[in-house]
Order: sequence, then structure tokens, then C-alpha cells
Amino acid sequence: MSKPRDAKFPDKATLLAFIRAHPGKVGTREIAREYGLKNADRAELKRMLRELSDAGTIRKSGRRKVAEPAALPPTLLADITSRDADGELIAVPSEWDEQDGDAPKIRIHTPRRIKPGTAAGLGDRALLHVEPSENRDEGPAYVGRVIRVLDRGRARLLGIFRALPDGGGRLVPVDKKQAGRELNISAHDAGGAQDGDLVSVELIRTRAYGLGSGRVKERLGSLATEKAVSLIAIHTHDIPQEFSPAAIREAEAAEPATLRGREDWRELPLVTIDPPDAKDHDDAVYAEPDEDPDNKGGVIVYVAIADVAYYVRPDSALDRDALRRGNSVYFPDRVVPMLPERISNDLCSLKPNEPRGALAVRMVIGADGRKRSHTFHRVLMRSAAKLNYAQAQAAIDGHPDDVTGPLLETILKPLYDAYAIVKRGRDERDPLDLDLPERKIVLKPDGTVDRVIVPERLDAHRLIEEFMILANVAAAEMLEKKALPLIYRVHDEPTVEKVHNLIDFLKTLDLSFAKGGALRPAQFNRILAMVKGEDAEPLVNEVVLRSQAQAEYSSENYGHFGLNLRRYAHFTSPIRRYADLVVHRALIRALDLGDGALPQTETVETLAEVAAQISLTERRAMKAERETVDRLIAHHLADRIGATFQGRISGVTKAGLFVKLADTGADGLIPVRTLGAEYYNYDETRHALIGTRSGVMHRLGDVVDVRLVEAAPVAGALRFELIAGGSIAERQHRKGPHKGPKGKAIGRAKTAKTGKGGGPAAPAKSSKTKGRNNKGGKPAKPKKTKPGKGKR
Repeated sequence: MSKPRDAKFPDKATLLAFIRAHPGKVGTREIAREYGLKNADRAELKRMLRELSDAGTIRKSGRRKVAEPAALPPTLLADITSRDADGELIAVPSEWDEQDGDAPKIRIHTPRRIKPGTAAGLGDRALLHVEPSENRDEGPAYVGRVIRVLDRGRARLLGIFRALPDGGGRLVPVDKKQAGRELNISAHDAGGAQDGDLVSVELIRTRAYGLGSGRVKERLGSLATEKAVSLIAIHTHDIPQEFSPAAIREAEAAEPATLRGREDWRELPLVTIDPPDAKDHDDAVYAEPDEDPDNKGGVIVYVAIADVAYYVRPDSALDRDALRRGNSVYFPDRVVPMLPERISNDLCSLKPNEPRGALAVRMVIGADGRKRSHTFHRVLMRSAAKLNYAQAQAAIDGHPDDVTGPLLETILKPLYDAYAIVKRGRDERDPLDLDLPERKIVLKPDGTVDRVIVPERLDAHRLIEEFMILANVAAAEMLEKKALPLIYRVHDEPTVEKVHNLIDFLKTLDLSFAKGGALRPAQFNRILAMVKGEDAEPLVNEVVLRSQAQAEYSSENYGHFGLNLRRYAHFTSPIRRYADLVVHRALIRALDLGDGALPQTETVETLAEVAAQISLTERRAMKAERETVDRLIAHHLADRIGATFQGRISGVTKAGLFVKLADTGADGLIPVRTLGAEYYNYDETRHALIGTRSGVMHRLGDVVDVRLVEAAPVAGALRFELIAGGSIAERQHRKGPHKGPKGKAIGRAKTAKTGKGGGPAAPAKSSKTKGRNNKGGKPAKPKKTKPGKGKR
């Protein structure tokens, strides 16, 4: 920033230009210094900044800093919340991480002619096409056009009905934000609800003091057992459970695929390798050495994928139901499938020794691990065996069983030899290599939690993963070559602001981020390698994850940053993902492979809407799955109030510390008001709360001992209290920093007042977790948080 100078008072356009040039690094003080404003001008400057903020043109970023709103995707789900001074509808994104500041506002454009299904009003949820506003200086930063209204505004709550002895009952809300705020339901308004029923309740009266009242509008199912806990997420997120009668009729009438119009691959010994509890098997693999003298040391890899397009034709009832669902949703106790079981678990499941239709790709791989060529085929195949990951790995490790023993030399060893070659290409590509173990809940027969495990990551998993990536790339390349529209799987590179934020954070650990040229995953991998095996490893993995963008589906290609691929599409799971089914149809059309092709009417524009819709259903599924796990574990811990646990700080906000328990992976909150009898400053750059008097730092990733104070199973919420002396941060405060890479001290970050520090290390996040947003800029003065203030 330049030195102070005398200048005319800046207008809003000038202010915005300056803010855009220094994202997250400027506030009133910096603007005043830049434009030579006097104290008398400060009030007018604050007024202009407030107007820009109210319009959604800028947002708060750190203490006394402002920035442009984070960039929005071209299509998103939004809630219409208000009107502006001109009466225009204003919306905000439905899914918005509070860590990214205030949600940007979107002005809804109302066309002269309104298409059916696009007339929106206050309280509605709608799918919007969004683009930056041409007049960003005066109003909201974005303008949105309604593609479809998905949910009309309703003053309703979802919760569990708890009956009272004298009639009527109470509603226990399922929303974490509403936990503890029950509603009174009179016997007259109970609608026949029984104790433990999941119900939809219409608000009929709220009070400033005491309980509000509600009326049961719909009974959605009984939660008498924990087996039904997933019902809460299913109804909360409007996940369709029942298939239409027409779709069921089509599924039941379907006939098995025959050899007509297909190549005969029944003698090729393809095998499926899946989790042990998998019910549908949609991919099979085989590999052999390439005998071509021009490809010495190379291999040929075959990947066969269930031919779902043969059964699910465009614009059929099955197709409409599948698009509405977008994907299968997997809960610990059940699966909500994208397709009826007659299709997913029977006709399209590649069962051993059963003839099945498939769309297959034959890929020639060079000795350097790079794909040389590929061809697609519509085939009739017959799986030679159904294996699970541990079973295949055990055979390779010298412990074959009755099934894998006969396959070891002819099938399994060639597969692993091919993987060793393919891995060379992967290592050269150097995709983002985050170490984020996944947890899996194991249930008892009654549906309650038995234990939580972290399945071992085997070469068998990596083998299938790499072969599927190769097949997905081949599909994208083939369709681009044929100039057909398709749905890409895309992953944008991190924003400049997120990278700056990451750099500032790494500086607090005495780590530097190599800049220069185009951003590449290798730059993040170098940082991850530096902390491998150190206390800081989980912390740095978590913060790098939060710096990343979220993968999505798009009809336009901007590459896949995480995989370091220029073009990528999902082809390998059409039983459970609608995107893959679209790619199958496009390949059938491009290569003239018969029935079930993508219609000629499908264009980039129509597929853009499909891509936006299935991106939303994917995020819906992820959120529903995560919430169900939270509720199951809260049920599991509800009778252990007062017990102590070890965990890591998984989130830091003004409201307090979020802690993930080591044994179950459960998340809970330590409110800031319970941390001690002093104020705690919130330092965004360090991801920490710092005691203003003691200088004690509680930081993202610190190991802590906590006591369970409260469990709300219906909401899936836990509340903890910190046990004194339980965190690494406090011990480091007394003993000094631990050593990091090359003997450097990690985690000794100066606080605003005392210069004392805390320690790193962070929770393991599931690889399914999408990147959370960070705020940042230069380390500024930390935020002061009063005990008990702030929201999660």
C-alpha cells in the first residue's frame, strides 16, 4: 500500500477497486491512510462501507477488515430472504460456511415473462443461475435468475414428538441450531402423533418468554429404535425414499441384456473388488502384459462398467426418478438408492458367473505409467469372482483363501503388476496427497453403535482407485474428441485469498509456501511432506484441506486441480451417480453403440442445469450422511454424561472450540464462556483462541482432554468442558515449543499481548469432506470475544 496522500474523497467505485486489490487486508484505517482522509472523514467512510456491506458488495474479513464476497458458482441453491428498497427480491446461498464471513447477497432478476415453476417469493428456496452484477458499486454483488423454485416458504419445524401424561406433548427440534428450544403441542393439535414420532409441525404462536406452540401437520415415521435415526436426515433434506409406480413397473419389466449388438467378453476373467458389505457391483477389472514389441514393459488394463443406460432410457420414469435423486445416499443403517433394487442389485450388478451387459474401456499403458491409447466397447461379460479389498490384499501378501488361491497367478498378480506401472504415471502427475483417514461406524444388530473404526488403506484400494481414474479420463477425452457435450467432474484451484490465508498460517509454523508460476498440487504436497511424521502433520493437512475449493459437476471444463488433470468425467459408477449415466449415454451416441444414447436435444445448456442439480444432490447427501453419524454417536454417548475423553480441536470460532473425539470421531463444542475467568481473543490467522491475561493458546489441532457435559441425540449435538491442563497448548505454554521439521520450533506463535504460544496437530477429516473456507490476510489484531458471545 502506498503512503498517505492528499486526495479527493473516494467514491464507492474507487473504494471497491482498492478493496479488490488488497483482499482481506484493508479496513477503515488502511483506506484512510491510502487516501489521506482526516478524522472528520471517518464517519462518512464508515457509512459508505456499511452501505456496501448491507448491499452484499463487500463482507467483513477478520477484525476491522473488509473484502469482496467469495466468488459464487454459476449455479447454486439459494434462499430468498428479503426485499431491497426498490422491492426487488434478495437471496443468499443456502449452504454457506460462516468461516467465510457474511454470505453474499443476490438480487433476483424478474423477467417480463415468467416461465412455469420460476415464480419465486419470500421464504422460497430456488435454484439460481448467478452472475456478477454490472453495477456492483451500488447494489448486491450478484444477480440471479430463477431456474426452478424447489421449496415454497413454510413456517414449519421438523422434530420428535414427546408425549406428555396429560395429553399433547413437546416437539424436540432436530436442527442443532434449535437444540433446547422445544415447542408445546396441545392434545388438540397433536394430530394423532405418538411418542417418538418424527413429525412436521406448523408454528402457530411464538412467545418472548416461555415455550412457543405448534400444530402437527404430518407424521413422517417412528423413531422407536435407533435403526430409524437416518429418517431424520432423509426428511430434513427432502431425500426421496419411494420410487414412482411407473418407475417400479419399468424396473420389474426389464429383461437381462443379451449378446445382441454387443461384443462377447464372457471369457475375459474380469473380477470385482469392493467393500465386504457392498450390495451392488458396478465395476470389474482385468490386466495383462502388452505383447506389442513397441510397448515393451507396458500393460493393457480393462475396466468394465455396468450398462445402466441399457435399462434407464432418457425421459423414462426410471430416468426422471434417478435425476431427482441425483445419487445414492449411504447411511450406516440403510441405503437410499438412486435406482430400484431390481436394477441396482440385480440386472446391473456384475455378479460372479452371471452374464451382464457392460460398457468397457481397453487402455494401453506404457512402461512409464502413461496411457497411450484407449477404446470403448459395449460388451456382454461374466465376472470371474467377487472379491473384497482385504481379501485381494491378503492373497497378494501371501495368504490366499479358497477363492483367491486359484486367481492369484493368472488374475491378481497381473493386476498388481499393472498397478505398479500405473502408479509411476500417478507419481509423475503428483496429485494433491492429503492424509485424511475415513472413519466408519459399525452397528450392532439393533442399530445402535458398536464401535467406530478407521479401515486400513490398502494397495487394493489404490489399485481400483487409479484404474477408475484412468477410465474416467479416457471417457472425457473420447467425448471431447467427438465434440459431444458432457458433464465434467471439475475442481477449481484455491482462490488467491485462500492461498494468502494459508501462507500467513504457515508462517506461524516457520514454514514457507513456494510461490511462482501457475498454482500446482505439488506446491501443497511439498508442505505436507515437510511435516510428515511431525506433531504438526494433522494440523497442516486440515488447514490445506480448508484452503481447497469444492469439487462439483459442470458442463464446462476447467480441469480437476486436486487430481492435476486437464479433463475428467465420472464414468465408473452409473448405478449410484446420475453424472456417470449421462457420460455413458454420450459415449453410446458418440460411438454409435446402440440403444440408450444421449438425445440429440441434450446441449451444453441443458446439461448445465443437470450438472447444477446433481451437484446440489451430492452436497445434500454428504450433509445428510454426516448429520446421521453425528446423531448415532450422540445416542451412543448419551448415557456417558460426565465421562472424560481425549480429542483434538477440530474448529475454532468466536463461540468456542469444536473438539473431535479420538475414539469415535464425534464432534462437540466447548463454549468460550467455559474456558476460564478471562477474555479470549479469536486469532483467525493462527486458528486459535488466546487468553488475554494468561496468554494460553487453544489452537486448531491441539490435543485436549474433555468432559462430556450434555448430549442431544435428536440434534446430534454434544457439549464438552475443557479439563485443566489437558491441552498441548497449555503444556507448551509452560514448557516451550516442540520440534518440527529440521529441528524448527513449530507452534510458537506470538500473541498480541504476551508473545506466548500453543501447539499444532489437527483432526483427521474424511476425504469426503469438502474444503471449508478460511478467512485471512495478514495477521491482524485478534478478535476479542466475550464469554458466551457468538454463534456456531
